[in-house]
Amino acid sequence: MHPVVITDLRDLPPRLRGATVALGNMDGVHLGHRAVLAAAHAARPEAPLAVLTFEPHPREHFRPEDPPFRLTPLPAKAAALGELGVALVVALPFDAELAAMPAERFFRDVLQEGLGAVHLSCGQDFAFGHRRGGDAGTLTRLAEAAGIGLTVVPPLTDIQGPISSTRIRRALQDGYPERAAAMLGRPWEIRGEVVHGDKLGRVLGWPTANLWLGRHLEPARGVYAVTVMLPDGREVQGVSNIGRRPTLGGDPQTRLETYIFDFSGDLYGAEIGIRLRHFLRADAKFNGLEELKAAIAQDAEDAKAALRWGP
Repeated sequence: MHPVVITDLRDLPPRLRGATVALGNMDGVHLGHRAVLAAAHAARPEAPLAVLTFEPHPREHFRPEDPPFRLTPLPAKAAALGELGVALVVALPFDAELAAMPAERFFRDVLQEGLGAVHLSCGQDFAFGHRRGGDAGTLTRLAEAAGIGLTVVPPLTDIQGPISSTRIRRALQDGYPERAAAMLGRPWEIRGEVVHGDKLGRVLGWPTANLWLGRHLEPARGVYAVTVMLPDGREVQGVSNIGRRPTLGGDPQTRLETYIFDFSGDLYGAEIGIRLRHFLRADAKFNGLEELKAAIAQDAEDAKAALRWGP
């Protein structure tokens, strides 16, 4: 199911008023976020399940010059939340007005009157309102006074400590997609539209589907064994390179090039998802096209071995 996504509380469908609301940015929709969702649903299972989040992420508002860091842009986040039973995603525009709103007013105008929330859940580190002036303690006080239930969920931990979006980003940037997947509860996926490249892969005998990373976090540059979600819903296997093609003079943007095993078809303009499964090697510069061609052939064999590929 795909949730209703609204960016303005005036667009709230009447049937979704009176929801139980999970609060937080939920970048990645990882296992810790799932615990917050589960707590919201368990408290009032008869009520619609909603998530209140912010777009752009507050960090993007306050530090727009920072490089992209998002694990899940809003469409991917909404899809992941929908798979977990969320009926409504409220993605409030995070702008100067919202940043300046005191915590008490945010509670009253957004949660109490705007959404008619019947129960709230959040993580222990949730903060809201002007200069993050409201925290879980503030929320406890305000919810109690308003007669709204609240569940504050302790962090979910693994052997390394609390699961967090920050840890997942670091795992991807360090070239450990398996560690990221363990914390996410699923492989990390880059979703985007297939664009036209320079067709060099086709000339070399390895035609690739090209995506720009755009506003996604940039993981470690290099070669990955991947699975690919096709527009028709099939999941197939392949090998991807994330980088700026140093052998070919370099690209101004980072691109994701994927060779899909045993696939023929036109994907230009289609949206596909690339799921990073295993990191095979770092980005490298080769001496000419023949050396590059040999490396791609070896990468394909290594990816098949990592994926235990077979016809």
